[in-house]
Amino acid sequence: MNTTYDAIIVGARCAGSPTAMLLARKGYRVLVVDRATFPSDTVSSHVVHPLGAAALARWGLIDRLTATGCPPMHTYAFDFGPFTLSGSPGTKDAPVAYCARRTVLDKLLVDAAAEAGAEIREGFTVEEVLTEDGRMVGIKGRSKGGETVTERAKLVVGADGRHSLVAEAARPNQYNERPPLLAGYYTYWSGLPIDGRFETYIRAHRGFAVAPTHDGLTLTVGGWPYAEFETNKKDVEGNFLKMFDLAPEFAERVRGAKREAPFAGAPVANFFRKPYGPGWALVGDAGYNKDPITAQGITDAFRDAELCAIALDQTFTGARSFDDAMGEYQRTRDQHVLPMYEFTCQLATLEPPPPEMQQLFGAIHGNQKAMDGFVQMNAGTISPAEFFSPESIGAIMAARA
Repeated sequence: MNTTYDAIIVGARCAGSPTAMLLARKGYRVLVVDRATFPSDTVSSHVVHPLGAAALARWGLIDRLTATGCPPMHTYAFDFGPFTLSGSPGTKDAPVAYCARRTVLDKLLVDAAAEAGAEIREGFTVEEVLTEDGRMVGIKGRSKGGETVTERAKLVVGADGRHSLVAEAARPNQYNERPPLLAGYYTYWSGLPIDGRFETYIRAHRGFAVAPTHDGLTLTVGGWPYAEFETNKKDVEGNFLKMFDLAPEFAERVRGAKREAPFAGAPVANFFRKPYGPGWALVGDAGYNKDPITAQGITDAFRDAELCAIALDQTFTGARSFDDAMGEYQRTRDQHVLPMYEFTCQLATLEPPPPEMQQLFGAIHGNQKAMDGFVQMNAGTISPAEFFSPESIGAIMAARA
């Protein structure tokens, strides 16, 4: 016998579990499937920027994250070599960020979805997305025990990442595409205290960042232009450690630390996908993906989960048509993220900033209000469109004068 759900969500991590939780809290019958079991790891940018932490607070989950021992980050610092721009990344209501191991964060989110009433099936491999008369109606796959299972729903949600099976079956329009721009990798160190700071080091054709994470470890993430990917992947460790020499003081700190894990990472393409169609929707990286250099992925997934859950609730209750509600979801998503998308793609080239940008950075340096604004723009707290507006730049340059 087939069970009919309101929604089947493929993927249980940072986009899927919050979407399931929010729908289940409204009383909908939700099934979540994931080929992984939890806790488990996945390649990630790790950072939950302040607006992502604010979402966890709205959902009643921020205390659970802090209880895991994830240290808050109260300061972001951007070291350009000659000078450093540092400030507070958040707002009065959401002042700090976190750098969370996905073994911890994803398990927390899966548990919250289950507590809300969603049915969670771990170790479930989706083999086929079912369609009838041009409409997506369910999934077919294998359970952890190996049984073949078919389930049906009003809607199938793809929260299964940039290589989404749901998106592959739906074949949505893809737009604003950019090729891979950066080859990024990360690892963890012990004995490298960072004291609540998220430090980023920017050099010509190189960039790396450092953040405190769970278990007393420190994350280091960095990379080089994609043009060097094939050559440098032959010695990721050697090329990664060479980056530190571009910041001698930091390199000296690392010499006293111990690397605790292999390097992980992969270049990614940049794109938008139409996030809905007959019987299906996309959230998180399945619908929109960009280079991880600005570490926006987790916060973006949380935002998508809220927007999509609102739209689906309006559809299920009959308050709005599916196309109307989901069209607004797409427009709101795109309007919010496009400035950060453009900023991220430019940053990911690792090209030295042009002279006018260097002049602006010089004016920002030493102006704490401007440095806070620069930091908040990088954190996604304010939009790059707002920070780089003529009015904002004019104010910064006037203060310098």
